[in-house]
Amino acid sequence: MSQEKDLPAGVILQRDGKTFAARITPPSGKLSARDLEKMAELVRAYEVPMVKLTSGQRIGFYGLSREKIHALCDAMPFRSGGHYVQACPGTDWCKFAKQDAMGLAQILEEKYGAIPTPAKIKLGISGCTFSCAESRLRDIGFIGTPTGWRMFVGGNSGMKPRIGDELAKELSTQKALALCQKFLDLYCETAPAQKRTSRFVEKMGIQTIKEKLGLQL
Repeated sequence: MSQEKDLPAGVILQRDGKTFAARITPPSGKLSARDLEKMAELVRAYEVPMVKLTSGQRIGFYGLSREKIHALCDAMPFRSGGHYVQACPGTDWCKFAKQDAMGLAQILEEKYGAIPTPAKIKLGISGCTFSCAESRLRDIGFIGTPTGWRMFVGGNSGMKPRIGDELAKELSTQKALALCQKFLDLYCETAPAQKRTSRFVEKMGIQTIKEKLGLQL
């Protein structure tokens, strides 16, 4: 999946070779009535042929010309492309949740949504072990338990799927954020360009990663 340099982030050429699609990223998939109204206005104004929810809690706008895709992205209330943070409703709403998934996701979105990394990263934040945000299949995943967060790294659901390795458990939100930063620092400093965390973790090994991050084995 390639992207032309003069296009907004996250915009890709479509099958017909002349129209484009944009993937807009509402933080953790959360939308207000005003957000929906604004997007509906833009869909009508730019005559978007198709709008579709993606598996990563993004919204895809398909079939637009180069000129229209630029204008649409500029007018959207959310950024296009970048890393995404997928989250379940968490303790704000779900009776099964054990941790505040939306709260953690909001912090992660603000900190890491647009940072440079060797390859794209996807984060999944689940408030309980049902793992509705597919946390074990994300580059970085958190799963809430009654005693804190479990953290997973190196997950991937692409052409070569991989279940993420558990990096730590029983983390407070503060410790979860600190460990996430340490892992990303290691990944950014060590991994070559275009290497996803799945292959990075696979090659380095989870035990070595734990040692480098100062975790007890």
